[in-house]
Amino acid sequence: MGFWSNLFKFGSQNMAIDLGTANTLVYVEGQGIVLNEPSVVAIETINGIKRVKAVGDDAKMMMGKTPDSIEAIRPLRDGVIADIEIAEEMIKHFIRKVHGRKSLMRYPEITICVPSGSTSVERRAIRDAASNAGASQVFLILEPMAAAIGADMPVTEPVGSMVVDIGGGTTEVAVLSLRGLAYTTSVRTGGDKMDEAIVSYVRRHHNLLIGDATAERIKKDYGIATVPEDGVGEAITLKGRDLVNGVPKEITINQGHIAEALSEPIGAIVEGVRIALENTAPELAADIVDQGIVLTGGGALIQGLDEYLRDETGLPVTIAEDPLSCVALGTGRAMEDEVYRGVLMTA
Repeated sequence: MGFWSNLFKFGSQNMAIDLGTANTLVYVEGQGIVLNEPSVVAIETINGIKRVKAVGDDAKMMMGKTPDSIEAIRPLRDGVIADIEIAEEMIKHFIRKVHGRKSLMRYPEITICVPSGSTSVERRAIRDAASNAGASQVFLILEPMAAAIGADMPVTEPVGSMVVDIGGGTTEVAVLSLRGLAYTTSVRTGGDKMDEAIVSYVRRHHNLLIGDATAERIKKDYGIATVPEDGVGEAITLKGRDLVNGVPKEITINQGHIAEALSEPIGAIVEGVRIALENTAPELAADIVDQGIVLTGGGALIQGLDEYLRDETGLPVTIAEDPLSCVALGTGRAMEDEVYRGVLMTA
């Protein structure tokens, strides 16, 4: 069997996958990040038979605009697999895209990151999806650990450091030291909850129904953690369906309103950080005072979030150099570098 498995592995490239609720990033050994696409699959039903119509960018463009026969699905919710079959199809598609069509004979080792709060059942679902997609061996790494490695934090040293990874489905808060998690908590609040907060705010205050894609665009372009100094900030034009008259309508709101809408999900993230700090051992807490908190993930790009967290905790807060790619880079480094191999787990 060893001969055959080595033959299959010949020419295969090991991969690290950041299987995110919002985006999936693929890191290939020796090449770095080669793919970054939304975690969306479009399924078409013809005569009762379902087939994959599009994956990634193409599928994301269809969200909220599909006819009855096509459904755009996000197979991950809150950082874990909600629909295993569709997640499998998505992983297969991304592996093929990276390897090219010749990948049928190739069985790479795949390293995937999982939320620290995921259960053993959820981890098994991720492992099975990757195995069925063609992996010869599957390793798992905890998301906060991957984020810390990607952000160049001293995770192998006896120094306490804190990372807050704000993803699409979850926010991972962890205190790391000596290649392990001294304390970790997973808050099921992230970019998706922020989008939902914007949708419900606009609906409640302006009787206007907007889609998730519009809410996400507003969050990315105008999202702000605290009310601007003038209380207003930039003006934002929104288009959606008027719930009173049932016709399409355009309204104007401002960044002050967006800050008000985002106050609840951002408050939940800050609360998660507070709980982690309360449960940190005193020696590690002393290190965090010096090292500060590092923010990673897409949510770290919300304007003024680092300052807000600094005011709430009294600790220095910095944003990682490339917050969106931190987890994928860290997963890739853990796979390649012997120094970090100890942080990988077999599911």
